[in-house]
Amino acid sequence: MENNDVKFGFVKFAETWNGRLAMLGFLIGVGTELMTGQGILSQLGLM
Repeated sequence: MENNDVKFGFVKFAETWNGRLAMLGFLIGVGTELMTGQGILSQLGLM
């Protein structure tokens, strides 16, 4: 069985993983902010 599905560009597969990784990044950012008591910009030294 050959799988010729395109996995790059604006296809359902790519958009699903993009959404999952965005949610994971958001949770990591919120978790880091809760643990340190500083916002993301403060941690990066921008504020």
